[in-house]
Amino acid sequence: MFAGETVKALGTMSGTSLDGVDAAVIETDGIAIHGFGPTAYRAYSAQERAILQAHLGRWQTDDVAGAQRVVEDAHIALMSGFDGIALAGFHGQTLAHDPGGRGTHQCGDGGGLAAQLGVPVAWDFRTADVAAGGQGAPLAPFYHFALAKWMKADAPIAFLNLGGVGNITWVDPACDDPANPAAILAFDTGPANAPMNDLIMQRQGLSYDCDGALAAMGTADQQIVDDFLSHPFFAHPAPKSLDRDTFTGLSDAVTALPDADALATLAEAVIASVERAVALCPTPPAKLFVSGGGRHNKTLMAGLAEVLDCAVSAVEDVGLDGDMIEAQAFGYLAVRVARGLPLSSPQTTGIAAPGTGGRISGKFKGGGKIR
Repeated sequence: MFAGETVKALGTMSGTSLDGVDAAVIETDGIAIHGFGPTAYRAYSAQERAILQAHLGRWQTDDVAGAQRVVEDAHIALMSGFDGIALAGFHGQTLAHDPGGRGTHQCGDGGGLAAQLGVPVAWDFRTADVAAGGQGAPLAPFYHFALAKWMKADAPIAFLNLGGVGNITWVDPACDDPANPAAILAFDTGPANAPMNDLIMQRQGLSYDCDGALAAMGTADQQIVDDFLSHPFFAHPAPKSLDRDTFTGLSDAVTALPDADALATLAEAVIASVERAVALCPTPPAKLFVSGGGRHNKTLMAGLAEVLDCAVSAVEDVGLDGDMIEAQAFGYLAVRVARGLPLSSPQTTGIAAPGTGGRISGKFKGGGKIR
């Protein structure tokens, strides 16, 4: 399906920061990027966010009907505003992630979305990778490789996404195929916005620390940061992945600190974890491009620029939309699912060999029903 054809695909992402749903159109054949289309965002209400928060850690066999309604209703409301789409990519909402254990759980039924929207939907992107022994995350790296090609990068670069959890992709644009063992190394770096957002919501009723202003007023507790860096995760080789709540001990450790100091400590933990991650790259990247909500946090960005030897900038510096990279990635991956192309490799999720995945529900125009 779609072999060699440029497709308008709509990708969506509802991340672990639980702020809302991003949607973005991308024009691609599943290999190269040929254009970018409209984008949109639908925030979760405080009530919806509370429902999702209450369902974190639950699995497919648990009662997740409440969370599923929130996720699907929000996506349908947002996705129905797009026209001329040949295919949609629906990531769903990660409620639990335990590769090597119980698996991975992205809440939401792509089949139901396809029926409501009248557009084929690619979904369930992570299950096959985990079943084959991979981490199931991160899945954006093949898209990051395509972005490096689109940018015409002439030296190794890295993409850092600071969402609820942080992840990094090192790319060598001299390679022609993202599945080439020398092309990519990608892995989760540690917590990013999730602990900071949770703390300021609990203490001040705010969704996030705007610009990192409150963190900038505080003093980090270096002992807490050092204890955080002693977590076994940081001794594991890459690739590796995290659940949103892997580092609950970090949040617990800042409980007694004043708000500004607690946020400063959490921010310093993010900065230190990214510094550790960059040190694992095969060669130092020439530049680090940051996407996700964390790029707006001036405390994080200044801290990264201070500790890293490479230039650090938001992806907007090369004409990209840092709020929509993940959504675009799942539009791109949706086309790869339809074409039967790999979504992951040993260098991105630790799977034994480059692997396909995902499933498609709904009818393609002029074609049959695919499941």
